[in-house]
Amino acid sequence: MAGEWSQQPLEEVAELSGGFAFKSDDYSPNGRFVLRTLNIKDDGSIHRDDAVFLPEEKCHLFERFELQEHDTLFVMVGATLGKVGYVRREVLPALLNQNMWLIRGRDGLCDKRYLQYAFRHTVVKNLGWASGSARDFVRRDDYRTMEIPVPPLAEQKAIAAVLGGLDDKIELNRRMNATLEAMARALFQSWFVDFDPVRAKLDGRKPEGLDEATAALFSSSFQDSAVGQIPNGWKVGVLDELTKFVIGGDWGATGPTDDETVSCYCIRGADIPSLQSGGVGKMPTRFLKPSSLEKRQLADGDLAIEISGGSPTQCTGRPVLASEALLQNLGQPLVASNFCRIVKLKSPAFSKFVYFWLLRLYDSGELFQFETGTTGIKNFAFVIFSERYPLVVPDLRVAEAFDRTVSPFFARIQANSQESRTLATLRDTLLPKLLSGELSVDKIKEGLVA
Repeated sequence: MAGEWSQQPLEEVAELSGGFAFKSDDYSPNGRFVLRTLNIKDDGSIHRDDAVFLPEEKCHLFERFELQEHDTLFVMVGATLGKVGYVRREVLPALLNQNMWLIRGRDGLCDKRYLQYAFRHTVVKNLGWASGSARDFVRRDDYRTMEIPVPPLAEQKAIAAVLGGLDDKIELNRRMNATLEAMARALFQSWFVDFDPVRAKLDGRKPEGLDEATAALFSSSFQDSAVGQIPNGWKVGVLDELTKFVIGGDWGATGPTDDETVSCYCIRGADIPSLQSGGVGKMPTRFLKPSSLEKRQLADGDLAIEISGGSPTQCTGRPVLASEALLQNLGQPLVASNFCRIVKLKSPAFSKFVYFWLLRLYDSGELFQFETGTTGIKNFAFVIFSERYPLVVPDLRVAEAFDRTVSPFFARIQANSQESRTLATLRDTLLPKLLSGELSVDKIKEGLVA
């Protein structure tokens, strides 16, 4: 089988083109999505966070920068040099911004989805060609001649189907997690921001989506407060009142320093993981002394909050919640680095409530007012925030009901994320074997892979 394969220059089997340097003045609140380097995640998926758009009436001027399904993208300059993206149908229509190459398989020569895997696998070995001073970059001409494995077209499609099937399931899990998180956020908004159950009872209506016991937990009237009308029986407080204690994290050591150190995963401030990813980001293994681990090990319901290191375009204060499902999946203790604060609440019932409250403030940019430091390194004045920022504190029974309602969402997100990590490991194991011809697709179908 592998004897029929060839190594061919990328330019022979693919078209390479660059993006356009769109100006910020060109953007509008809606229209055609303009894909920038920040929209490509480390795993190659594309998201629309901080999306910018070009008015539809201008799009005909930039047709040559239109993206297509299965296009491969390569970041060629800047801090994310070497990042590879893959275009799925869900993000289209979209236009390609500058600092990226579009790599598209030539019809009849290279399957577009196969090309993404072949390029991703090969390009890692060639990043030594990067050059430049303040901002590293790569020259397109160097990569035009980079050779990739090119089996017969039918074999390309078969390989892409196997690897793509794994990635499709990972993507499905990601979308399911996004939906589950959106549901939890919407419930928080309804109960604790818009006070929908209280308003419904005040109007003589039955609160939507609530069983009788849960609906009975909500008041049928409002009371005046320092922040406006809030449900009767609730109060305005501050985060500090709900906190048992707060402690700084510990970065630990890269390896065991003596027989006493214990290995654990460590959340770094810059890599606070999202809920959709199952709470697992770039968490390195570090080594802490038992005394430090005892104080700082995250338990179910604990929060880690970034207090230093945010980029100039993002505020600090990002939270992550240590849920039971997350901790069970990790297999070793979890701590946070010294760029974070570890927050343990007096009542675990308030943990998810506080998490979504902080997430909402972070996403809205409300926490910017508590940032200090230079433009390069931001710090979050957590003590000032926790002692001063008003928090509408619900009745404990309502917080407990919210915890019971959204906890299954967290468990499902963790299960999906664990499955995705397993699938990604399998994909990464199969990739070099399939591209080298060491392993055939037929053997995989026959179940002969150990």
